[in-house]
Amino acid sequence: ESMLDVARQLKERHAKRVFVCTTFGLFTEGFDKFDDYYERGYLDRLITTNLTYLPKTVLEKPYFTVADMSKFLALIIDSMNHDTSISAVLNPTDRIHSLLAKYGQI
Repeated sequence: ESMLDVARQLKERHAKRVFVCTTFGLFTEGFDKFDDYYERGYLDRLITTNLTYLPKTVLEKPYFTVADMSKFLALIIDSMNHDTSISAVLNPTDRIHSLLAKYGQI
């Protein structure tokens, strides 16, 4: 619950928007409190990866976004299978710069 408490406190301190991010969204106690915090305006977006099972009900929530890690994990596995360094995967600076250049941001 601590992340939800922080979200509430941020909104009470006049934060414009609050995004909660987590690597493994387990949701062991269900979604009632998340739903309540979203309805009250304490939570704008909940982002979690697809690195663990996600119930179908969470995918229908208006505040929920999945961070798809499939490609990232595939790159790590591919690098390990080819006995190459994963540093390029872990440090994506070059890819970020190429995307920024592609969209004219740098």
